[in-house]
Amino acid sequence: MKEKQKLFSDHQKNIDYLHEQLGVDKSFDVIQLDLQYAGRKMSLFLIDGFVKDDILHYLMEFLAYLEPEHLEPDPLEELLKRSIPYIELDKTDDLNDTVDKVLAGPTALVVEGLDTVILIDARTYPVRAPGEPDLERVTRGSRDGFVETIVFNTALTRRRVRDRTLRMEYMQIGRRSQTDICVCYIEDIADDKRVEHIKSVLEKIDTDALPMAEKTVEEFLSGEHWNPYPKIRYTERPDTAAAHLYEGHVLIIIDGSPSVMITPATYWHHLQHAEEYRQKPMVGAYLRFVRFFAIFASIFVLPLYYLFSVNQELLPEAWSFIGPAEAAAIPLIAQFLLAEIGIDMLKLAAIHTPSSLATALGLVAAILIGQVAVEVGLFSNEVVLYLAIAAIGTFTTPSYELSLANRIMRIFLLIVTATFGLAGYVIGITVWLLNLVRMKTFHTPYFWPLLPFNAKAMRDVLVRSPMPLKNRRPAFLHPKDPDR
Repeated sequence: MKEKQKLFSDHQKNIDYLHEQLGVDKSFDVIQLDLQYAGRKMSLFLIDGFVKDDILHYLMEFLAYLEPEHLEPDPLEELLKRSIPYIELDKTDDLNDTVDKVLAGPTALVVEGLDTVILIDARTYPVRAPGEPDLERVTRGSRDGFVETIVFNTALTRRRVRDRTLRMEYMQIGRRSQTDICVCYIEDIADDKRVEHIKSVLEKIDTDALPMAEKTVEEFLSGEHWNPYPKIRYTERPDTAAAHLYEGHVLIIIDGSPSVMITPATYWHHLQHAEEYRQKPMVGAYLRFVRFFAIFASIFVLPLYYLFSVNQELLPEAWSFIGPAEAAAIPLIAQFLLAEIGIDMLKLAAIHTPSSLATALGLVAAILIGQVAVEVGLFSNEVVLYLAIAAIGTFTTPSYELSLANRIMRIFLLIVTATFGLAGYVIGITVWLLNLVRMKTFHTPYFWPLLPFNAKAMRDVLVRSPMPLKNRRPAFLHPKDPDR
């Protein structure tokens, strides 16, 4: 916490202090306007590009018509309530707080004879249009998505949640960055203990800045830094965020990020997608089943294929076709590991490739890695087939963070299966399950409702139930109002 610096009795000292702390002479975008209205010296401090120029020009016109008697008997009250016709006004008697506020966007008005600085929140930020998120597309549904500006994101949320107990609690994190953060929840639904716990953890974050926004906060919140599985779900869709608010979740909105954090989030939350609720219940249930099948196939099919390929005695005679028909130039396990690394290389290349060249990259990948690699004997056809199945399952996962964790687990299963055979495959799956079972997300079992088992909640996980039948909120959230 910065030491509080009250305003000096000398107006020029206040101006000099703000001038020095803001580095007016050292930064071209920090502006100091020295003015005189109503017989008093006044100074405006602002950041160029953060302020709506037309609003300030309009306010300066009003101030220009002031006479000394217009500010009597209480100049501060007269300025705040009559002479500065603007909605978002605040005041502070701390010069250090004034510096932080100016760097965040508001304009500071320092008036001679006042022991208080007037803050005019007429800021504006460069912002893109709220388009549909690339990672959470739906065939039917809204096409707006969160953006990088926190005020826009809170407005998109309130547009869908008009509950009078919706709370947006503001705080700042980062000694130097002073990043704006909003804790969002519905007070009549969310568990008070959970809300207080999340706020207390956020307040204890001690770092100089949040350069990666939500990902930096996640590492402080979740712990277990070397565990790849995510404990927080992200969404860029306002409708998805609203749905979780109504269940009793707590959202964390961070300025500079288009992703909203949903807490707590179990393993099964990462397998859900808005598309399932944009279709009829039967269709949504089918889509969920296909998604579950694809995701679990992406984890277990490759190691299982390798196990059967090198241990043909484990196969019944009817399944004897499993396994490479012809031996390749390199061992089977090396083929899989090289292919896994190759896919990740292509993914990284796609991220850094301009969209105009993306088609060319796809053709190169298909011809060189697919066709040529098989023809020269580097890979077998079966390896390419089963690797494609695993890749499809990976891209089917709604949560990008979970798909990466599942990929690491697949590579782990491949290695232990190649090292220890059938015992390695079984032990690897057991370790995977034990890791998920022992995990907790904000004191909630990560594998709930499978472990501990809750039959009704598990049914809702496996089957997309019709909305009229979903009349209870998830029990693990301990909502104040469990009945929907």
